[in-house]
Amino acid sequence: MRGGVTMPRVAYSEADRERVRSALLATALELMARQGVQHTTVEQIYRAVGISRTFFYTFFPTKEDLIVETFYRQQPRVLAHAQRLMADPALTWREGVRQFLRDCCYGERSGIAVMTVEEQRLLFQRLSPESFRTFREKQFCLFAGLLSCFGVPASRENVQLFTNISLTAMVVRRAIPETLPFFVPEAAEATVAFQIEAIADALERMRRDP
Repeated sequence: MRGGVTMPRVAYSEADRERVRSALLATALELMARQGVQHTTVEQIYRAVGISRTFFYTFFPTKEDLIVETFYRQQPRVLAHAQRLMADPALTWREGVRQFLRDCCYGERSGIAVMTVEEQRLLFQRLSPESFRTFREKQFCLFAGLLSCFGVPASRENVQLFTNISLTAMVVRRAIPETLPFFVPEAAEATVAFQIEAIADALERMRRDP
């Protein structure tokens, strides 16, 4: 104690801080993929890493900052997963595409975090215009990279369409029945399968008629 103030016992090096930051992002991604963004709390994350709440906020001033950084961290992993599937000699092109889309739609099984409609809305409300622009730019780069991986011309129009139809399948799957109560829950699995086939059809047309 000095002057009534508790002094920190450890001075963290930059390497130590980078390791803690990496652990926070890895833990956040694991939890968000398994239980959703909205149900993942800051307390769950910093407790799992073994640091204090105060120390956590020296890395991420808000939960929204953590969410955005977590999704940025996930993007190269998602692209690498698509590349592995497309390089798998046991899979046809269409099988690789379908498997990738299924892994995204059922992210809790494959470790891929996907935001629900409500989670997207809340995050958008809290992002600054600059942060939102950066998020959209990185999102565009990810989906352009995925199209290139699938052998599809990554024109702006193709990327925009692929982004929307892919996210639609992921969002609808997570929204039935809580957010979309008039949708029939018994047909949720069949709906996702239908959407995946339709997306694969669209990508095949893009490859054939660039």
